[in-house]
Amino acid sequence: MSKSKDILDLNLLKRVILFAKPYKSRFIFAAIFAITLSFLGPIRPYLISHAVDNYILVPKPELLLNMMIILFVLLILEGCMQFFYMYLSTWIGQNVIKDIREVIFKHILNLKKRYFDNTPIGTLVTRSISDIETISDIFSQGLLVIIAEFLRLIIVVLVMFYTDWRLTLITLLTIPFLLIATAWFKKNIKISFENVRDEVARLNTFVQEHIVGMKIVQIFNREDAEYNKFYEINKAHQNAHIKSIFYYAVFFPIVEILSASAIALIVWYGGTLISYGENVTIGELTAFILLIHMMFRPIRQLADRFNILQMGIVGSQRVFNVIDNIGELELNSGDKKILKSPKISFNNVYFEYKKNEPVLKGLSFDINRGETLAVVGRTGAGKTSMINIINRFYDIKSGFVKINDKSIYDIDLNNLRENISLINQDVFLFSESIFNNVGLYDNNISKQMIIDGAKEIGLHEFINSLPSAYEYVIGERGVNLSVGQRQLIAFLRVYVRNSKILILDEATSSIDSKTEQLLQNALRRISTNRTTIIIAHRLSTILHADKIIFLNDGKIAESGTHTELIAQKGMYYKMYSSQTT
Repeated sequence: MSKSKDILDLNLLKRVILFAKPYKSRFIFAAIFAITLSFLGPIRPYLISHAVDNYILVPKPELLLNMMIILFVLLILEGCMQFFYMYLSTWIGQNVIKDIREVIFKHILNLKKRYFDNTPIGTLVTRSISDIETISDIFSQGLLVIIAEFLRLIIVVLVMFYTDWRLTLITLLTIPFLLIATAWFKKNIKISFENVRDEVARLNTFVQEHIVGMKIVQIFNREDAEYNKFYEINKAHQNAHIKSIFYYAVFFPIVEILSASAIALIVWYGGTLISYGENVTIGELTAFILLIHMMFRPIRQLADRFNILQMGIVGSQRVFNVIDNIGELELNSGDKKILKSPKISFNNVYFEYKKNEPVLKGLSFDINRGETLAVVGRTGAGKTSMINIINRFYDIKSGFVKINDKSIYDIDLNNLRENISLINQDVFLFSESIFNNVGLYDNNISKQMIIDGAKEIGLHEFINSLPSAYEYVIGERGVNLSVGQRQLIAFLRVYVRNSKILILDEATSSIDSKTEQLLQNALRRISTNRTTIIIAHRLSTILHADKIIFLNDGKIAESGTHTELIAQKGMYYKMYSSQTT
């Protein structure tokens, strides 16, 4: 990771450039055009100097016209070169960020759930979109331009020395001051750019989070309070930008003053030499004035382009910080597969989200093939944590979790999740059609399979009652459907996959009795010949379970069938009685 005090992280730059390797030929052509442009520019002052001394002071109209034609052709050639350079460099930049964006999104898809618990969504959005956009400028406005401008600067100085070394030395008197100003500018603007990127991430995170949670903001009448928080974050974002503008506002006038000073020195010294009859011509003096403009322009451009490069490096650092976070990757450690109806075993399992704060404490139980296990308990008892462990969203601290006597860490991760269907209380649906939300673009699931599945579990009539039926677009997060209707879609999504393990996490809570009846009918069809785990708060939905365990403080307090647990008159009995009286 680069530090703010570093002027430029070359390792990060090399890493970004490696992404341009597939476009090597275009990169080379862009570099050739950029280098050619650096040679073409200084030719013009030399030709103008020749024209002034030989075709103007000594009038030769025909030759002057020829020189103007040559200059015009030269300008046309520069324009064509500039077009091809800009097009190729921008094309490379856009293709590079496309590739990097694909890499980071694929990486994000494989991160552990713990990473998302600790990282705001808005931050990841910033990394995947706006931070990556700054990387494009490394190619279109940064690296190649810096090389070309630096080369042009060298050529301009060489042409100046070739024309007259005395005038060149006078011109260079202002350069030390310019180098000091440039060093100050580069150092401070990098820190400023880092602050800007931080504030952009904060702003994105706040806006994303509050748009998603707008219902809560409005229910609790917190509009003014949240606006005030937004005002402060937005103000910090503005101040970060203004600070970077301050450095530009100081630096560029300094460059202009130094450029004007160099011209004044040249006019004074060159005019003095001419008046004393020294070997300096008016044409050479004219050329030097043009060359000074050409010398200071690359220096100013170098500082500006260097800052664009810095911003790209800052953006790439943040992007690579996400990509390099391999400690949070879900590692596919196993190669075994689930080939038959599974038996699930927990053996003395300890689990914690935070160090030294155990959630599950020595949990042990078995679920036989095709059985239904219900898990109940107070909020925070560890019910959902069991589900997270089976799916390998989180790793256990100690103990064993086995499926068909194989550790879940020995089973291929993709195969494990292909054989687990999970329905949460809060069903997530995409702003797509019902068909796409059920099929999730799985090529093995046809539209006819979805229709047949809906008929088999009694949802076909409900879906047909919607506008456009299976093509009905349900809106972001299923906003156009009720909670119960979203649950029905989730049941259908599970049914058409025919996975061997079915898990329901409070999937039938907060729905009306009619929808619950539909869900219960669907559940009976779905759970047939599947190993099923039901986490429930409403105990009336689990009376049919083969086994019920009551979790309390991460441990099994009671275990048995509904009838057995009622007879024990313990925690389960008290919870059931409170719900039925």
